[in-house]
Amino acid sequence: MAIAVLTDVVKRYEGKLTVDHVNVSIQEGEIFGLLGPNGAGKSTTISMICGLLKLDGGDIVIDGISVGSNPLEVKKRIGLVPQDLALYDTMTAAENVTFFGRLYGLSGKLLKERVAEALAFTGLSDRAREKPSTFSGGMKRRLNIACAIMHRPKLIIMDEPTVGIDPQSRNHILESVKALNKLGSTIIYTSHYMEEVAAICDRVAIMDQGHIIACGTEKELRERVAQEEKIVVKASNVTPALIDELGRHPRVTRVEQNEGLVELYLPSSQGELQDILFIFSKHEGIIGALHVEEPNLETLFLSLTGRTLRD
Repeated sequence: MAIAVLTDVVKRYEGKLTVDHVNVSIQEGEIFGLLGPNGAGKSTTISMICGLLKLDGGDIVIDGISVGSNPLEVKKRIGLVPQDLALYDTMTAAENVTFFGRLYGLSGKLLKERVAEALAFTGLSDRAREKPSTFSGGMKRRLNIACAIMHRPKLIIMDEPTVGIDPQSRNHILESVKALNKLGSTIIYTSHYMEEVAAICDRVAIMDQGHIIACGTEKELRERVAQEEKIVVKASNVTPALIDELGRHPRVTRVEQNEGLVELYLPSSQGELQDILFIFSKHEGIIGALHVEEPNLETLFLSLTGRTLRD
């Protein structure tokens, strides 16, 4: 059963289409990744799902309710973890969570229970009486999550929740996403970090320039890359002549140099490694290491757009 259905969703800014007839259906109980570079239209789409931005076309239905006709009912069913922190530095962690709980109509004993539950879930119980101004970036992100989940929403939307935080906090948030999903919440997770989406999401939609350019499981998406592989060579004494000859090999589609690495793209590495090793030897290139990478979401994005995900 679909918990969120977007049909021909359109948003314009100053006459320019920033979300261009997006169609996607998100099933109840899944972790759905929305992957794309900054400026792809992810956050705008999320804002429309939450009723924070008016649609210029199409419709969004959440749990059977249209965002356009009944935005307040939709908001009760959603927990939003925004990209920008939504916290009050003059209030303690517990007071922040309590404030958001009251916005959702909770009060009395139930409100206190949910505040304690949300802080415990995010690992902040021992900091409940402290103000966010004393927290690290990762702890603030976790408090943001506590505020978004304390009313036990059916749909939780996380918009770039790991931007600018340390690896430990990032891992904590990713584990929290999986735990929330196991407790029954459907998750929409937006990111421009391909490895995050690949690690936690059941299905992924790749967005670019306002369009959904591909959607499916990671396996389904990888199968669209036409089996292009990448050979990564760590090497020194790499001359322009060496790169030129590698690029002229009939099976190599492109060659890139990146911080001491030479990356070669080709339909299949089978039978071509000997040629590549010969070219390096011919130009006295010194190989330190070599490995072959299978197609992934980054490769798919490059194949579909001609750009890397972080361009």
